Amino acid sequence: MGMAIELAASARGRTRPNPLVGCVIARGSEILATGFHRRAGEAHGEIDALRQLEPGAARGCDLYVNLEPCCTHGRTPPCTEAILLAGIERVFVGTVDTNPRHQGAGIRALREAGVEVVVGVLEHESRRLNAPYFSTMERARPLVAAKWAMSLDGKIATASGDSAWITGEAARTHVHHLRNLYDAILVGTQTLLHDDPRLTCRLDGGRDPVRVVIDTRLQCDPGARVFDHPGTLVVHGPTTREFAPYVERGAVSLELPLLDDGRVRLDVLLQRLLEHQVMSVFAEGGGALLGSLFDANLVDRVYAFVSPRIIGGRRAVPAVAGLGKDVVADAISLTDVRVEQLGDDILIAGDIWSCSPGS
Repeated sequence: MGMAIELAASARGRTRPNPLVGCVIARGSEILATGFHRRAGEAHGEIDALRQLEPGAARGCDLYVNLEPCCTHGRTPPCTEAILLAGIERVFVGTVDTNPRHQGAGIRALREAGVEVVVGVLEHESRRLNAPYFSTMERARPLVAAKWAMSLDGKIATASGDSAWITGEAARTHVHHLRNLYDAILVGTQTLLHDDPRLTCRLDGGRDPVRVVIDTRLQCDPGARVFDHPGTLVVHGPTTREFAPYVERGAVSLELPLLDDGRVRLDVLLQRLLEHQVMSVFAEGGGALLGSLFDANLVDRVYAFVSPRIIGGRRAVPAVAGLGKDVVADAISLTDVRVEQLGDDILIAGDIWSCSPGS
């Protein structure tokens, strides 16, 4: 199952709105074939693996798959039919598919046909791999990861607003690897105005996430670098400013009602992003946006890049603003914490939403 999960993970960021699925076919301890789902519309992991074998070669074999095989017709035929036709004897499933169209149905179909099915093998790992998919199925919103790069004393910019560069090259390169994995990248108004970001993935073979910028009053220059590539979603409130100059740059309007304080309802924004098949959001700041996301309990993962520098100053910009917590006992705790050294910097990453069944 560990191999099936690794195979599935190799397509991260490329299968939306479908989940990540990897498959291993084995006879005893001998691996006969492997496969994975590469992108929506292409073969599912089970089909990809079965296609590696000659007809009849899988009869009596075991099949390992990180997600319950589908039994409905979509862009591709049901995987359960292919498994039965191949004569697979046992199927080991990482976790149940909680899509209401599929939930438990594939497992029942296999068992009713006489196939032994074992469910829950490396379930936590299987769930975590597809956390964005399960978030959309079970919470009707994308998974949200918050990222920031800060000094040792928790600042993302000096009092003058200077922030280039707090972390080193290795950390900044790692950010592009993360962008490659998420469906959308989100920044707030101040980041848009002060940094003029491109919000692209600058890796060979990488792919750009959907660029989502919050500009409630359309303050941003239509000539900003974020519009160098078409398709940028501009989130704004009711305004008299003409959107046509942004359309000429290929931008897409996403108008939302605003709160009394002029901010966007972030929960509504996340629901609207589902309409664009966004299952995961990589929120890069700034501090005001991240604070609002934390205050609304909308952050599921954290990537905090820490530089061994001290900026100091009461007016320097904190990594996470917003209202925060009144007492330390209420502070948000991370699980599955990972620590990685990147040059002189440290990445601390962890989960807030465990994505375990029923969480």
